[in-house]
Amino acid sequence: MASLHPRTQLSKESVFSHMSRLAAQHGAINLGQGFPSNPPPNFLLEAARRAIGTVDQYTPPIGLPRLREAIAEDLAVVPENVVVTAGGTEALHALAESLYGPGDEVVMFEPYFDVYIPQTRIAGAEPVLVPMRLTDRWEVDLPALERAIGVRTQALLLTSPYNPTGSVFSHAEAEQIVALARKHDLWIISDEVYDELYFNQPPIKLRELAPERVFTVGSAGKRLEATGWRIGWIVTPPGLAPEVAGMRQWSSFCSAAPLQAAVAEALPAARKEGFYQHLRESYGQRKDLLEQGLKSLGLKTFSPAGTYFLTAILPDLEAETLLRDGQVAVIPGSAFYIHNPAPRGLFRFAFCKPASEIERAIELLQTYLERWRLS
Repeated sequence: MASLHPRTQLSKESVFSHMSRLAAQHGAINLGQGFPSNPPPNFLLEAARRAIGTVDQYTPPIGLPRLREAIAEDLAVVPENVVVTAGGTEALHALAESLYGPGDEVVMFEPYFDVYIPQTRIAGAEPVLVPMRLTDRWEVDLPALERAIGVRTQALLLTSPYNPTGSVFSHAEAEQIVALARKHDLWIISDEVYDELYFNQPPIKLRELAPERVFTVGSAGKRLEATGWRIGWIVTPPGLAPEVAGMRQWSSFCSAAPLQAAVAEALPAARKEGFYQHLRESYGQRKDLLEQGLKSLGLKTFSPAGTYFLTAILPDLEAETLLRDGQVAVIPGSAFYIHNPAPRGLFRFAFCKPASEIERAIELLQTYLERWRLS
């Protein structure tokens, strides 16, 4: 009997969807999947209401012109190098299909974001994982990165601010990564969907160091707290946007037209109203609340420099057991590793939730750990 292609084995339910489904089923506090609990800002919602009924038909696969212009102005690039996509995930998929194929290798760090490996393999290439060092913080192992580069390496796939670790490349690290890419003539895919979610200095933009070889991925969903809208983008090196847009037309063809129009209006409004600064302050407070709560339970935490994720070391707990019996959903560190063992007891927490949910999660976790230690 006919069967599905083996590549479907790369497309099982993600750990994030799985844990969110179980959290809903068991009524648990969901600090697992990274989506905000609050609605998007009013200026975005009002822009969408104005667009629906006005901008409703296909846009060019490369994106609505006014949105490309708004992204370009916000990022200080030219519109000709901007491709609009159905979220950051499709942006990464379009780049995988555009940049590598059978026989190629793609070097990335471990822990890794879950879409990187399936997308690489669906394109026919093979991922090469370089483990990050974990001491008192997450560190890039630059010598190991260079050792991982071989004759078949086609690209470096990087993210900063980094999901799941919350780390941010230092300027020295960014310069050395770019130097390696130039030395070996590699493309760089720079996943920067959390570019406005940082707590100290703004992250380094790799395209400013190497505009001729860096593809930058961005996301309105992360910036504007509308993850379900699926509006993302790619900034390409000069002259390559039409080819990348031609590749993504075979997936979604174009993103939702009224939502593109809404984001085009919202991006300058967000900058004008200081929305990102407010967002950083709000997330910084929730980060501190979660981190201090975990430390009060005697747990080791690794403070993030960006994103809305925090990693911590828990005792020998199993994530699904904690969810069912402790009523708190988190993501096990093993979900971000495939070639190397995850640090023992590593879990990722999402703090893009109301303070009340974070406080309740700490209370539930304390109760569960007390029972666990007595058992």
